[in-house]
Amino acid sequence: MNPTRIALVGDRSPAVRAHEQIPRIASAYDDVDLHWLPTGQLVPDDAITFDGLWVVPGSPYADEERVVDVVRIAREAGTPLLGTCGGYQHMVLEYARDVVGIAAHHAESHGAGEGAPASTALITELACSLKGHSGQIDVVPGTRAAAVLGEQSFERFHCSFGLTAEDAAPLVEAGLLISGTSPEGEPRVAELPGEAFWLGTAFQPELADAQPHAVIDAFVTAARERAGRRIAEVAAALR
Repeated sequence: MNPTRIALVGDRSPAVRAHEQIPRIASAYDDVDLHWLPTGQLVPDDAITFDGLWVVPGSPYADEERVVDVVRIAREAGTPLLGTCGGYQHMVLEYARDVVGIAAHHAESHGAGEGAPASTALITELACSLKGHSGQIDVVPGTRAAAVLGEQSFERFHCSFGLTAEDAAPLVEAGLLISGTSPEGEPRVAELPGEAFWLGTAFQPELADAQPHAVIDAFVTAARERAGRRIAEVAAALR
């Protein structure tokens, strides 16, 4: 068993290109073990047993509520947390519900006629779909995203839903940092300040030509550091 254990939270499918890419990307790291966690079988408290959680693309998930729960537990425990595309959307959703106190939902999962009023939709269908598109991201200096991506990046997307600048406003007031935007100012990267790695990207770094993508590499580095602390704590307890 390799020392760094990373959980992939999502419903694996051969139809999702990112899912096919992730094991290939991870093969560059000889100290990492990947563990796929289907959302319908998630045990949220297991989040703290891993050195990092990567909430992967492929929403709507089979069990949205368990995904949100595992994201909350990981955030509160300081477990390195990466969300890409749908994963980013659900990290934002968890923050809105559990930190800001908004009864927010994802319009893709709770459409019209399912009992969720439009006023609570936080993740909504984009006016211009980004599915299959590439685009520029302007990064806020001094942020974790800037340390990873630089001041500007050009990334690949595959989503039709997202967080708008207007809907992000109360989350930003509560402490969420929108550290990357489109040239028009729409959110593309979100993070939380502090030492714990908490980063969500609307784009899919899994689809980049050059791998491992800088975002993935930064996440794996954070997971390695947590693994090192965990191993040291176990060794100390055995002395």
